[in-house]
Amino acid sequence: MNIANIVNIIAEKDDVDKRIDSFLASEVDFTRSYLKKLILDELVKVNGKSVKPNYKVKEGDVIDLNIPEAEEIDLKPENIPLDIIYEDDDIIVVNKPQGMVVHPAPGNLSGTLVNALLYHCTNLSGINGELRPGIVHRLDKDTSGVMVVAKNDKAHLELSNQIKNRTILKKYLAIVEGVIKSDEGAVEAPIGRDHIERKKMAVVKDGRYALTLYRVLERYKNNSLVEAVIKTGRTHQIRVHMAYIGHPIVGDDVYGYKKQRFNLSGQALHSKLLGLVHPSKKVYMEFEAPVPEYFEKLMKVLKEKQ
Repeated sequence: MNIANIVNIIAEKDDVDKRIDSFLASEVDFTRSYLKKLILDELVKVNGKSVKPNYKVKEGDVIDLNIPEAEEIDLKPENIPLDIIYEDDDIIVVNKPQGMVVHPAPGNLSGTLVNALLYHCTNLSGINGELRPGIVHRLDKDTSGVMVVAKNDKAHLELSNQIKNRTILKKYLAIVEGVIKSDEGAVEAPIGRDHIERKKMAVVKDGRYALTLYRVLERYKNNSLVEAVIKTGRTHQIRVHMAYIGHPIVGDDVYGYKKQRFNLSGQALHSKLLGLVHPSKKVYMEFEAPVPEYFEKLMKVLKEKQ
């Protein structure tokens, strides 16, 4: 087996006693099942030795993740329109619409962003497995906005490192419940699986460090328009953090109010801006996605109710 790249990670104090497969899934942008396969194939070494997927991480562990060359991709390309913001030989930056799933999963192999990308171009990075070619980071199905996709393995690994090192700028717009009194603030609270409802995320003591900065752009009668910048990339981070401070996102049927006042298809959360260093040009670039129609309509309704 040919190795495409080796990623080195040193476990910290907060990582102690976490399973090696789940720990790695939180550190690199690969699925837990894919990482488990690498562990079973002895492509993950802890302090130079192979371990089992249930190995509990210790502080100071030196972990070497050997990433094999890309597997052959066998997914059906679909002629689904793409809103492309920028494209070159290394990356594609797209404006993902609300309601589109990013990548296929067992039982849902069509209609995704990946299916559309495969129709648009055949040269996507494959190191993230057969079902997620090119996908460096994700947006929830009902979150719209800007995303970057890698067209080759080198670009993928470079972007993954930027995400790991928290140097990528991610700005979001959200309409939340309630009127936030302070003009700006920070939510610094660890996020992990909800201890009762395992399909949900929550602020939990044994979660991963998470930091969200926000500022209020506009106040309405019963709502607020905020800009959020995430310094970490935890699953559902903004949705969980805003709900944690008592201002869940409008339309969020998982973390928000049970009774929604507006007829939305999902949470009013939009990935507005993405800033990164280009993988090969080595220059900082920013990409912006315009506010979608559903978001503008909601802002208009809220203004009219002032």
